[in-house]
Amino acid sequence: KPRDRADAVAMLTSLSGRSHTVVSGVAVTVRGVTRTDASVTTVRVQEIPREEIERYVDSGEPMDKSGVPIWNKKQRYAWEDKAGGYGIQTPFGMKYIKGIEGDYYNVVGLPVSTLYRMLREEFNIEI
Repeated sequence: KPRDRADAVAMLTSLSGRSHTVVSGVAVTVRGVTRTDASVTTVRVQEIPREEIERYVDSGEPMDKSGVPIWNKKQRYAWEDKAGGYGIQTPFGMKYIKGIEGDYYNVVGLPVSTLYRMLREEFNIEI
């Protein structure tokens, strides 16, 4: 997550026109038994013009962590709580993501299919 405005601009600039990898670790403990796994997703980003990065970082795009508008909440900058400085599910992220290889929900925050597979295969739990 960016420390400040300058860091957000630097992160987004470094992602522009490149691919990056999102890795989420998952640990599950059931009846004292712990299993771990990870989900890996590659995200391909289009070139983002510098002026678009600056405009986004300064916009205060009113979104909460899930990308839902927060018109009735204290507005904050969308990049403040996002790894990489963007949310793939936000209007800004949607415009510049060329594609992904792997689990979309891993990028959003929780690799649900990895968690479900672990519960089913490791602990025989179906949900």
